[in-house]
Amino acid sequence: MADVISSGPFSAASSRAGEGRGTTPAGGLRWDIIELLFFAYRDFVGDADHELEAFGFGRAHHRVLHFVYRYPGLKVADLLDVLRITKQSLGRVLKQLLDEGYIVQKAGNNDRRQRLLFATAKGEALVAKLAGLQTERLNRALRGIEPDGLEIVRQFLGAMIDRDDPDKVLQAIFGVSPSNTKAKE
Repeated sequence: MADVISSGPFSAASSRAGEGRGTTPAGGLRWDIIELLFFAYRDFVGDADHELEAFGFGRAHHRVLHFVYRYPGLKVADLLDVLRITKQSLGRVLKQLLDEGYIVQKAGNNDRRQRLLFATAKGEALVAKLAGLQTERLNRALRGIEPDGLEIVRQFLGAMIDRDDPDKVLQAIFGVSPSNTKAKE
């Protein structure tokens, strides 16, 4: 990639005269951070993408498995809110994960119409493998960063998330109730 950037279409000469480099963004735009986030996201999910290909799964499968594993008994309605996808999109992915035995669906105890989702042992094993790959990448990236620096990373990532979202998973992550969400900003 370095060769492409130094001599190809991404060279300094062709990158809008180097706008956005350094600490002061040109025109108020943060090209440096935007591009770092693009590449960080590409590589962070790429590790898991490669593994998922062997199962005929994609990123949507990964996200569903991740949240179902992390929040056992997650309602389908809440999963739709977390992922911000359509019922149709979730339905296709969920059906495949159910049919192939990675997730089970149970009726709610109080409301039989509720569909609660749980990862099976097979699903848990796949999530652990994917999380292991992503943890390795995170650990490499965080190596040498002091505890104060780690807190800054957490604060930055937390600040990137829309905090007015009444999402129950975000509430669990941030440890706040919907009425206290704004207070954490």
